[in-house]
Amino acid sequence: MANPDIVYTTVDEAPELASASLLPIVRYFAQAAGISVETRDISLSGRIIAAFPERLTDAQKQSDDLAWLGDWVKTPEANVIKLPNISASVPQLVAAIKELQGKGYDLPDYPEDPQTDAEKDARARYDAIKGSAVNPVLREGNSDRRAAAAVKSFAQNNPHRMGDWSADSKTRVATMGDGDFRSNEVSATLDAAATAKIVLETASGETVLKDGVSYPAGTVVDATYMSAAKLDAFLAEEIEKTKAEGVLFSLHMKATMMKVSDPIIFGHAVKAWLAPVFEQYGDRMKELGVNPNSGLGNLLDRVKDSPEILQAIEDCRAARPPMYMVNSDRGITNLHVPSDVIIDASMPALIRDGGKGWGPDNAQHDTNCVIPDSSYAPVYDETIKFFKENGKLNPATAGTVQNIGLMAQKAEEYGSHPTTFEIPEDGTVKMVLEDGTVLHQHTVQTGDIWRSASARKAPIEDWVNLAIERQKATGYRAIFWLDATRAHDAELIKYVKPILEAAGVADKFEIMAPREATRASLETITKGENTIAITGNVLRDYLTDLFPILELATSAKMLSIVKLMQGGGLFETGAGGSAPKHVEQLQKESHLRWDSLGEFCALGESFKFLADVKDNAKARVLGTAVEAATQGILDNGRSPSRKTGEPDNKDSHYWFARYWAEALAAQSDDPDMAARFAPVAKALAEGEAAIVSELAAAQGKPGDTGGYYKPDPGKLAQVMRPSPTLNAIIG
Repeated sequence: MANPDIVYTTVDEAPELASASLLPIVRYFAQAAGISVETRDISLSGRIIAAFPERLTDAQKQSDDLAWLGDWVKTPEANVIKLPNISASVPQLVAAIKELQGKGYDLPDYPEDPQTDAEKDARARYDAIKGSAVNPVLREGNSDRRAAAAVKSFAQNNPHRMGDWSADSKTRVATMGDGDFRSNEVSATLDAAATAKIVLETASGETVLKDGVSYPAGTVVDATYMSAAKLDAFLAEEIEKTKAEGVLFSLHMKATMMKVSDPIIFGHAVKAWLAPVFEQYGDRMKELGVNPNSGLGNLLDRVKDSPEILQAIEDCRAARPPMYMVNSDRGITNLHVPSDVIIDASMPALIRDGGKGWGPDNAQHDTNCVIPDSSYAPVYDETIKFFKENGKLNPATAGTVQNIGLMAQKAEEYGSHPTTFEIPEDGTVKMVLEDGTVLHQHTVQTGDIWRSASARKAPIEDWVNLAIERQKATGYRAIFWLDATRAHDAELIKYVKPILEAAGVADKFEIMAPREATRASLETITKGENTIAITGNVLRDYLTDLFPILELATSAKMLSIVKLMQGGGLFETGAGGSAPKHVEQLQKESHLRWDSLGEFCALGESFKFLADVKDNAKARVLGTAVEAATQGILDNGRSPSRKTGEPDNKDSHYWFARYWAEALAAQSDDPDMAARFAPVAKALAEGEAAIVSELAAAQGKPGDTGGYYKPDPGKLAQVMRPSPTLNAIIG
């Protein structure tokens, strides 16, 4: 079977609900150019089902689409429109398994403490699914993320509300700075290809933690650890400081992407918060299956029939400072679920709101933002200091920060999952090459979190060259966010400087540590000028939320192009997560406030890429018309409203289809396409009153999608395609 022209990913939550409305429109228009648009399932439920084929009926089985895509993105013809998917935490994984079991799928439970071979096998398969299992497979190229010109122009002409900053704000960032990943990092660049094993040497002998870790020549290999004892002391101290300061306590991390290390750190925070309870009832809670890494919500559920423990928790809460809330109406705290507070979304939102977080009283307050590891905490610390000194950013006049991100081939920390370990016994961790050379070593204690990450030579060189291309195309100020005093960054600088010098462009680039680069970038955009942040993988993730949320109010509208290293294209539909709150609103009131602008931007780029790769002139006409339709959505205020009863995502798709058809009918590059879409444009215009009325009538009542993690396609179509008039035109 021939490969598709374009693959549109099947994902989770709000973007997948939106796809049920948008994808039929995309396919209808694409077929006019002979373009096949197929889906591949990388959703959490799809990946779970694909992992256990031997337990399922033929009708239930699904192919491993992620593996297929992993191969396809290494080919020149790859063309993927990739929507945000869940980077599952354990509670999300468990919930998805339970839903699938309820639908008749014979799946094993997630084994918290696997004992038998079958349980260990199931745990290994599930662990390969949780966290950021998708992005490292698909991202066989480096990232070019920026606000599309139309989106940036609209944000400047229609500035969003920004919270006021005051110089005496008590909001601050707290970070370790000692005993953390940043302070313990060592790094080296391999002269030749090598295979390493990771061992733990203790008084009782040597344990191999990981064997057969292969690296090509030129790979930058890091190793580091976080001290559990120093982490606990830091958390306890910050809880007391927060209470004394009279502000909210909040924890900000990435327990989804950093699926091994950060849930452990999160668990330490839960135990620190409830330290008196764990001291008194720790053994009893362990018997009840409490795992602090799963969060306060799971803990409360497991002790719900133990009134003495519940009372101890309430007594502890009363003695603690107020906590930053995810949902104060429902009592969902910062520590309830490890996937609820994701640093790259939570910190920018707090900064946009003038440094205010929501407290248990459903009001906003100054906040202590606890970011244990100090690798990237200075970015947020400096941003907060900048706004305390200068006041809030003005979106109407602000310039933009674009990003070129090193992420190909599992670069840096986001590729560290298989080489991250919670240390079981005091000793020394060593990375030993096959010739016996000890590449890295650390003295560690029980409970410490040790990890190794790497970045390969080819992606690093591609990243620098991509930055050179982008700077040449724009003329913008260009800054490599690299800290010469950090071990890993120092190795990258050894690559960066010679490439810039060989290209004769060293004078067009600056190299700054993240704190200084943050200040420089904020000063630049405050003056209405533009800059390019050239960063590693984690900072790519953080900055492409931080600056868009300040500039545009959201990161979901970013243009995100991944130039795959073998010549293909991966078009991501912006940042911004997958919006579980949007799903909740749809299920209650059939209103979806997800904005598909990121999908529109990616779609236009995908069509234009296809036109170049396959010499399909009609694809270019489609792509140009998509840009006109996107501009129409912005110019005419056709984006979704947050409020039920007002236009939502489905309405915006009607207007997108209409503007797209009108642009195709009006263009003169392809008369056949113009003739084909003129009657479509006419029908959509004439049907406006009926379509808008039918879409409005569908709101205000429960939207039954037949499942959260695996919606029923028929029920989902009924909810997301409720206009018979529109469906009759588009088909």
